[in-house]
Amino acid sequence: MAQNSSKIICIKAHARLHFGFFDLHGGLGRKFGSLGVALEELATEMEISLADELSIVGDIDVKSRENIIKSIQLLEKELNLQISCKLNVCQQIPNHAGFGSGTQMALCLVALINQLYDLNLSQTQVSLLSGRGARSGIGLGTFFQGGVIVDAGRGDANQIPPVIARVNFPEEWRILLIFDHSKQGVHGEQEVVAFQNLPEFSSSLAEKLCRHVLMQALPALHEHDLTNFGLAVRALQIATGEHFANTQGGLYASQKVAGVLNYVENQGVACFGQSSWGPTGFAVFESEAEAKIFLTQLKDHFNFQADLKFMLTKAANRGATVITK
Repeated sequence: MAQNSSKIICIKAHARLHFGFFDLHGGLGRKFGSLGVALEELATEMEISLADELSIVGDIDVKSRENIIKSIQLLEKELNLQISCKLNVCQQIPNHAGFGSGTQMALCLVALINQLYDLNLSQTQVSLLSGRGARSGIGLGTFFQGGVIVDAGRGDANQIPPVIARVNFPEEWRILLIFDHSKQGVHGEQEVVAFQNLPEFSSSLAEKLCRHVLMQALPALHEHDLTNFGLAVRALQIATGEHFANTQGGLYASQKVAGVLNYVENQGVACFGQSSWGPTGFAVFESEAEAKIFLTQLKDHFNFQADLKFMLTKAANRGATVITK
């Protein structure tokens, strides 16, 4: 393999919102299926270069560092490759907050090693080597394509969830993120156990949610119709939230975020909810001006809750970017 010892390869991969699952029944042979979107403001940024030995530096916590080391060891085994590099984590998506941080970190790592060692791996190979996509394919889809992703869930146990639809999120729409820094979402072994002990999901509800996605959410995005897109997202949110309520303690994981979302609902906002296991909440607005006005209103109304933070962003209608210096 040809290698350039002086090159530095940089990657930036965006966080995502997970709006919910639409078939937790699985009676047709596929289970899960989900809808989500890539975010502009929150991203994982990493750099890699060849080195005499492995070193990991930068803005990274201990657990993420351990996960990277384990991933590199698995990649060495799978690719029959000795990896000696300097890996610099310049920026990291917040962990266990509902943004798919682990998936983006894993995909970034495989993509960087693919480029560094000129492996010419396909997107499917990168996805499989990342070890992600056990249930949702949203993070895989947003990594490669950005925008709004619909995945078809898992069929055969060895498959990754295929992306069956991809649509641009309207450029003029803005997304308000609602953080609760005092809480983390369900993750790790707790998440595995949660999925093993979920109550039965009715086939009729799955059918209804599939209709919301196909005949409401996707057409609404094409027509820039936030009202109908919001109705579809709310249907997913309520069904998913109620299904996971025993694990996460209610419709939402954070009572503080729940308070903001209840306020948002009372103000007539069309599209809102929780991303994945949370605790992060979101609300979508038709313009930046409208979003800024509402952000000021929320800051004034909830200024006594120190753990609550807010951020405005838009969707990222492109996948991860890779450049070589």
